[in-house]
Amino acid sequence: MARHVFLTGPPGVGKTTLIQKASEVLKSSGVPVDGFYTEEVRQGGRRTGFDVVTLSGARGPLSRVGSEPMPGKRECRVGQYVVDVASFEQLALPILRNVGSCGGLGPRVCVIDEIGKMELFSQPFIQAVRQTLSSPATVVLGTIPAPKGKPLALVEEIRGRPDVKVFSVTKENRTRLLPDVVACVQSCGK
Repeated sequence: MARHVFLTGPPGVGKTTLIQKASEVLKSSGVPVDGFYTEEVRQGGRRTGFDVVTLSGARGPLSRVGSEPMPGKRECRVGQYVVDVASFEQLALPILRNVGSCGGLGPRVCVIDEIGKMELFSQPFIQAVRQTLSSPATVVLGTIPAPKGKPLALVEEIRGRPDVKVFSVTKENRTRLLPDVVACVQSCGK
């Protein structure tokens, strides 16, 4: 029986949009939802990086197109992007730590968009994701990248969990997946 729902697919296919719509539907049906998503940052029509945006509206940089490395600071890079691990942890970790500890009626939904290369530079994030997946009062609605290149250990661990349902998002199915994703999350919480 699935307890968590993850979306996978190539970059730009619509995973984040689908997760945002599912969050809105769940919230409007009275389900407590918290979490974060990543959003492209564009300047002059060019993507210059990504921000982390919490469902409560806080925002901070996740990555930016590479600038000069700062002396004495370990640099985390994915392609042309330099990852701001401290900013990411400041926004994401409190959400993951709080979502499982909140009492109340029924399960809470925790949105984690995404568990990918940039986010996995943070060891505390990896630990917090594992704890959240183990919390009996929490249903995770998350996104993971499609398998490509070197496998990411935590992503493969999630993909292989018996309590995880993974939906593959394509340009063809992304608009009709919303009711299935919402129904699956709602049944996970029962």
